[in-house]
Amino acid sequence: MNFAPLPSVTVAEVPADGLMLDVREHDEWTAGHVDGALHVPMSDFVARFGEVTEAVEDGRRAYVMCRSGGRSAQVTAYLTQQGIDAVNIDGGMYAWEAAGRPMITDGEGPAIVL
Repeated sequence: MNFAPLPSVTVAEVPADGLMLDVREHDEWTAGHVDGALHVPMSDFVARFGEVTEAVEDGRRAYVMCRSGGRSAQVTAYLTQQGIDAVNIDGGMYAWEAAGRPMITDGEGPAIVL
């Protein structure tokens, strides 16, 4: 079989106004996430797929993120198979944090990556 390479970008290539899709679980999200990101955990993804299609219906690209890039790669592959313009963020939240990109938390203290 011939598989197309998974579309991906580095953290530096993510625009400040890009549609961020965070597929991490609730505890990871609460600890630290990108402000304004759409949170649809991978475990809820099929049930909440309509939220994703609504967010991209105007042709916006979805920048998909998890902790390190594994789960988001699976979701990105699924989205592209559905004809949605989606890219995986290489290195996920670990790379985001290391690059000093802004994060917020729903909990106490500073935002962290779980």
